[in-house]
Amino acid sequence: MKTKGDEIKQLLQIMDKLLGEDGCPWDREQNHHTLARYLLEETYEVMEAIKNENMEELKKELGDVLLQVVFHAALAEREGLFTFGDVAESISQKMISRHPHVFAALSLSTSDDVMSHWEGFKKQEGKKNLLEGIPKQLPALMRAEKMQAKASRVGFDWPDVEGALEKLSEEVTELAQASLKEDMEAEMGDVFFALVNVARLKGIDPEAALQGSNDKFLRRFEYIEEKVKEKGKDFSDFNLEQLDEMWDEAKANGL
Repeated sequence: MKTKGDEIKQLLQIMDKLLGEDGCPWDREQNHHTLARYLLEETYEVMEAIKNENMEELKKELGDVLLQVVFHAALAEREGLFTFGDVAESISQKMISRHPHVFAALSLSTSDDVMSHWEGFKKQEGKKNLLEGIPKQLPALMRAEKMQAKASRVGFDWPDVEGALEKLSEEVTELAQASLKEDMEAEMGDVFFALVNVARLKGIDPEAALQGSNDKFLRRFEYIEEKVKEKGKDFSDFNLEQLDEMWDEAKANGL
């Protein structure tokens, strides 16, 4: 009969065999850099399964993410750096230290109480700067939201969304007035940053909102493609006004 943790032991043994002398040639050629893209891809597949509320697929995709963690840990162990056990111990200690209201005597009864103490917990771990620890490789919208949220915790924020909306309008005007490419790029970045601020203050996840619009565009454009095919024609046979009419049809059909 299997006991708790047996499945993890089995996965670790499988990885050891794959990286062993008689293991898989492809696996043995990998390093942390070559594997990095796969961790990102698997994470996005987890997000896709969550969005689709497909729990069976979520189980599989979480397994793929776990495999990447085990793979990196196995490579590090062969380099004499750390083991999978060290990884598990590290995150366990972090969770304990960041939850003194659960594992010690500190009393925090609400989520707001926890968040108000969160940065203090991190300072105890040696972080010197407020924005330290936000990965530069995060998607830009997500990185902007995280920086803004952290700054907000120390009072550096708009008092309400109206101020953020005025700032967005100001940045859009500056973008419209820019003429040099480098100026336009800088102003476009400011527009995105200001827009993320508006989304955050309205309680909207900017990444999810944009993905929703991407999906909506995809559905409507695929509708137009099907209509074009049904008529036995190509896109070049239609002008923009005719294509817009099909777009409006898709919209009216709830796509």
